[in-house]
Amino acid sequence: MSKSIRMDELGLGVCYYPEHWPESLWEDDFRRMREMNIKVIRMAEFAWAIFEPEEGRFDFSFFHRVMDLAHRYGLKVILGTPTATPPAWLTHKYPEVLNANLEGVLYRHGMRRHYNYSSPKYRELSERIVRNMVEAYKDHPAVIGWQIDNELNCETNVFYAEADHAAFREWLKNRYGSLDNLNQAWGTVFWSQTYTDWEQVHLTRPTVSHSPNPHLALDEKRFISANTISFAKLQADIIRQLAPHHWVTTNGTFGHLDSHELTDELLDFFSYDSYPQFSTIFPGEDENPLKDRAWSMNLSNVRSISPNFCVMEQQSGPGGWVNRIGMASPRPGQIRLWSYQSVLHGSDLLVYFRWRTATVGTEIYWHGINDYHNQPNRRLQEVAQVGEEFAKIGTAIAGTSYRADVAILQDYDNIWDGELDQWHGPLQRQSMRSWYKRLQYRHIPADLVTLRPATALEDLTRYKVIVYPHPAIMTDETAERLTEYVKQGGKLFFGARTGYKNPSGHCYMRPFPGPVAELCGITVEDFTLIKGTVPPSELRWLCSGLASEAKAAGFNEILHIENPEVEIVAEYASEYYAGKPALTRRAVGKGEVWYYGAAYSEPVVDALMDELGLQSPVRRLTGCAGRS
Repeated sequence: MSKSIRMDELGLGVCYYPEHWPESLWEDDFRRMREMNIKVIRMAEFAWAIFEPEEGRFDFSFFHRVMDLAHRYGLKVILGTPTATPPAWLTHKYPEVLNANLEGVLYRHGMRRHYNYSSPKYRELSERIVRNMVEAYKDHPAVIGWQIDNELNCETNVFYAEADHAAFREWLKNRYGSLDNLNQAWGTVFWSQTYTDWEQVHLTRPTVSHSPNPHLALDEKRFISANTISFAKLQADIIRQLAPHHWVTTNGTFGHLDSHELTDELLDFFSYDSYPQFSTIFPGEDENPLKDRAWSMNLSNVRSISPNFCVMEQQSGPGGWVNRIGMASPRPGQIRLWSYQSVLHGSDLLVYFRWRTATVGTEIYWHGINDYHNQPNRRLQEVAQVGEEFAKIGTAIAGTSYRADVAILQDYDNIWDGELDQWHGPLQRQSMRSWYKRLQYRHIPADLVTLRPATALEDLTRYKVIVYPHPAIMTDETAERLTEYVKQGGKLFFGARTGYKNPSGHCYMRPFPGPVAELCGITVEDFTLIKGTVPPSELRWLCSGLASEAKAAGFNEILHIENPEVEIVAEYASEYYAGKPALTRRAVGKGEVWYYGAAYSEPVVDALMDELGLQSPVRRLTGCAGRS
């Protein structure tokens, strides 16, 4: 069951760092916050050196003074545990707590998130600071909840310290039980990689051609996720024990972390850090890019974890570090637009980053609501407008749900496997972008749904259309679940490279698309990566209702019809496989399954959406076109 934040009205908050400012500014800051309808502040997630200036000597008086004053102004407080930034005394005395790169070189003090989750010493010291911090603040009337750490797996999501290699071995022992089972799962008979002693087993290390064993690489990502969750659990358990009246969350999402499992096991709800301009600073190939609107896909992903959630950091100004990133100032009205983008996707508590732009440190260009000079500006006025509007509409919107008839399906195994595997990972990224982008431009609501072992059939049948573009890893159990979805009336879309791997990443010795070949009624008789001497084939649509000038991108599978019920919707119109099936449809029960032997492109998606008759709810209500 999904875990959501529970709010009676929309909440507005801001990240506040009192340690950065003279104490003389605090009261004026809090007074102005309340005038803007800001009711919540998040703080302390980077303050370990203040709480524990020397090993074993704790001082919690500073933030007691801050919270006493905040309480006088009616502000509620979210406290972050400070484990994202270990103090200098800690990393100097215990260098074994530091993370390392692939070559084993340690990341030194001077940034953040430079530790590893596996170090017994770091876990010991993290447990101690969290326990002392919760004991100090658990009864303060201003505190409402806790954020564990900050942005788990941000900055880097791979870990190669000696402690990580040791922890990986223990995780593998629990997973496989024996070296024989491990060798089987990793296919170590290939290239004489067979292990005969556990001490021979490591996380990814430098190899010739920089190409690790793909099965090891997949398990490495599973281990990182499990290890991250176990580190978070140390803290969540302490908070649950000492402060059961407070809620627990953390902010993400970042790579190599199963945020669904994290939330199900540890959190009351999930939180997210929304910076829409990240999608504008990396040049893309699209002629008509979504730009900041692309962040809706991220918010849709968060919504699959917690239908109603907290945005723990909402962008409120231009962003950038001294040496990297760099984002333009939001245009007038854009902060308000981003705020409602978050709210209408399910955020019931919106916390802006940050109250005032830092004057020192790496983030002096990561601007907040207030500039360095602390004088009124248009960003402040815009946030104040949002505060006024929240006060008027907040009780009507809080707790409401996003509704969609279309879902794009994904799963962690294929995401992680696709990072290394260039034969399906790039296809997944292209197809998801093409579908989501066209749905956005047609103003058709869509969910991102992460398929998990606990995903029930009723979680799928709520959608009329599901796109599961390139699930290379596919089990017979998943195929059975998807078959039932189709039989009960759903329309299911697959793409090339579906169903040819098992959960270990081994290729099946069965015709493509493996477990769903019978459902689709087709097999793949030939295929080619679109590269080098083979360009993408043009498509010829055979159904009168479909008209599109498009090419079959990324990968071309030549399909063979195995079931007479299958209808050929499009065929290849060029290359040596011209005239062969490229896109098929089969009616099964009350629904239908489509198979496309390529990556989805925007023209192909447009043609399919026309065939499906997908329309914007706005168009249905007003008669206005919902397509652009």
